[in-house]
Amino acid sequence: MGRGIDEEGSAPASRAVHRSAVIAGLLLAGGMVTIVTGQTHAQKPQAPSASAIPVTVTKAQVQDVPVWLRGIGTVQALNTVSVRPRVDGTLMKVPVTEGQLVMQGDLLVVIDPRPYQAALDQALAKQTQDQAQLANAKLDLQRYSSLAKQDFASHQQVDTQRMQVDRSEAALQGDVAAIEAARLNLSYCYVLAPFDGRVGLRQVDPGNMVHATDAGGIMTITQVHPIAVVFTLPQRSLPAVVAALPEGALPVVAWSDDGQTELAKGTLLTPDNAIDTSTGTIRLKATFPNLKDRLWPGQAVEARLLVRTEHQVVAVPTQAVQHSQDALYVYVVKPDSTVQRQVVSAEDHGDVMVITKGIEAGQQIVLDGQSRLENGSLITAASSQQAPARNGG
Repeated sequence: MGRGIDEEGSAPASRAVHRSAVIAGLLLAGGMVTIVTGQTHAQKPQAPSASAIPVTVTKAQVQDVPVWLRGIGTVQALNTVSVRPRVDGTLMKVPVTEGQLVMQGDLLVVIDPRPYQAALDQALAKQTQDQAQLANAKLDLQRYSSLAKQDFASHQQVDTQRMQVDRSEAALQGDVAAIEAARLNLSYCYVLAPFDGRVGLRQVDPGNMVHATDAGGIMTITQVHPIAVVFTLPQRSLPAVVAALPEGALPVVAWSDDGQTELAKGTLLTPDNAIDTSTGTIRLKATFPNLKDRLWPGQAVEARLLVRTEHQVVAVPTQAVQHSQDALYVYVVKPDSTVQRQVVSAEDHGDVMVITKGIEAGQQIVLDGQSRLENGSLITAASSQQAPARNGG
């Protein structure tokens, strides 16, 4: 009996131990599943998110495009004169100041006129003397002629007196020439402005002796209203200029040498009569009213010559057109905000490209930010306010 009691008493305890072992095993298995599952979620790669490239875009537009030819030029006075003495003497006065604007006929220089006035007075006195001698010779000729008719004078005397009259008349003509020369020399003592212009820096001060043989002048005068600009263009541009000349005066705009500031507007005067074979360029001359004195002789400028206007063409800003080794291209914006590289044919007109083939008006193209783009790149676009037609004067 005692054995039976021991076996019955141990049975419940054995079952409890078994359940505990099973539960522990299940818990352990669950933990392992949890750890493995967690590792699996942690090691799963994430899909990378695509980043859009920021760019500036604009539209190809139909518009009129002025065609400007650009060349480097130099401002020149329309006329320049060096004021030099034509007679010897003391420089008495310089009535104008350096830098003064003078009118044609204004007095510039006075050279001591007294010696030349004296020479004129002497020539006038000699003329009066010779006039008296001529009058007397003519009276004598009349008397000898009358006496010869009555045979109281020889024909030889008459002929001699006639030659005396001729000699006196010749002397009188010489006196007239001497008076004109004296008056001319006297006029050289007063130098007048030959045209409207600006006085340069004075080279000789009053009180100095000046001579007609002096190499240097007393001052210079330059005509600055109007003024000229001489500039050069490649010889390939000459046919377009020649073709445009019959249409009328061609506008020329002078800009600062850095191309940032407009200085003055004028018109083309003429191309030169020959091409410079050493450089393959042609010189052209334009005139400007220069009323605001923004052009100065010797100043370097950029000249822009308008030869024609292309009407209603497709145009884009030049910076939108990219260059490869063998073609020009733009990035066209597609409806899904990606870009496509598009080869184009274009003519360069300064800040504007005229598109002859490749894109149409209204298409959006990338204006700025092309360096990071390739076919299919996703972009985020900001519109540009730049107008394509800003291309010249």
